[in-house]
Amino acid sequence: MSFEAWIGREARASDRLDEGLATRWLATFDLPRPHPAIMPQGIHFALCTPEAPTAQLGEDGHPARDDSPASFLPPFPMPRRMWASSKMQFLAPIAIGSVIERTSKVVSVSEKEGGSGRLAFVDVEHVTKANGSVAVIETQTLVYRDAAAPDAPLSPPPPGESSFDPAGWNAHRALTPDARLLFRYSALTFNTHRIHYDAPYAQDVERYRGLVVHGPLTASLLLQLAASELGENRLRRFAFRGLSPAIAGEPLHLVMRKSEAGYDLAAFAGDGRQVTQASAGA
Repeated sequence: MSFEAWIGREARASDRLDEGLATRWLATFDLPRPHPAIMPQGIHFALCTPEAPTAQLGEDGHPARDDSPASFLPPFPMPRRMWASSKMQFLAPIAIGSVIERTSKVVSVSEKEGGSGRLAFVDVEHVTKANGSVAVIETQTLVYRDAAAPDAPLSPPPPGESSFDPAGWNAHRALTPDARLLFRYSALTFNTHRIHYDAPYAQDVERYRGLVVHGPLTASLLLQLAASELGENRLRRFAFRGLSPAIAGEPLHLVMRKSEAGYDLAAFAGDGRQVTQASAGA
């Protein structure tokens, strides 16, 4: 089946960044209320979230896909979905109380054979407006993969004996994301992917070693690290790519340094395994 017919499909959503959502976002990350009431970069992840009825969710918790005109994303037969990367432009800050409109468009679809089986890629462009002005343009890459074999080794491998060395980085923050943080982030983003809250499913079906830290959660933490170094809402561009799963309950090291093109950022596991690669420009 060809999935080229999905290229160009659009979806529209509206929202409002009200006091309740702003307060819950700030509480999740232990951040103070901003003055003036301009929210930190990354808040767009919690706006215009999926609204599929529970009866329309697939086994993994994502909205089910089919070949109908109403299906925004292609119905690839590969069941495993991953948010692989994003590229963002920050054009205007988003204030508490803003009326939000988002237009999402499928801009590319491709398939290929990888070392672990078939892969399918979808690029989706999200244009988020706040009070009528474009605030964030994000191109998100989703990857679909074959089901994991029941006896596949758990991913990622158990932590090694080495430890992360922050030498060479200008800023460093260490934390341990736990199940409470993952639950709150799933609630904020209305993300029902079971790898983030259902440990038996994550291990037995998708063959992860534990609950998986959301890619955009790690990206949100990196954006906060940049804000602590540069000031709030200073970035004009930010891109991140997932390299390896981060597991809840295990140390995560967030780092940042100046580069020729702007700033390099990254997240590493406690043993030095790189989890996320990112770059930014102010």
